[in-house]
Amino acid sequence: MANATKSKNKKPNWFRRVGAKFKETFSELKRVTWPTFTTVLKTTGVVLVIVAAFLAVVTGVDALFGWLLGLLAA
Repeated sequence: MANATKSKNKKPNWFRRVGAKFKETFSELKRVTWPTFTTVLKTTGVVLVIVAAFLAVVTGVDALFGWLLGLLAA
């Protein structure tokens, strides 16, 4: 009787669990609505413009602080 309850509570094999996880993942990926190529290009362009803007701001602030530090050190 103890063996029957022990086998019910036992986890499945590791390979079976990993296989089930992969099967579940691929079934979810089939349900995903993927963006079109043009949408991906547009959003990538927006991201690159925003990153460039932040880069310019951070570089400007860095140059300003460097200039101020140069005034203090002189």
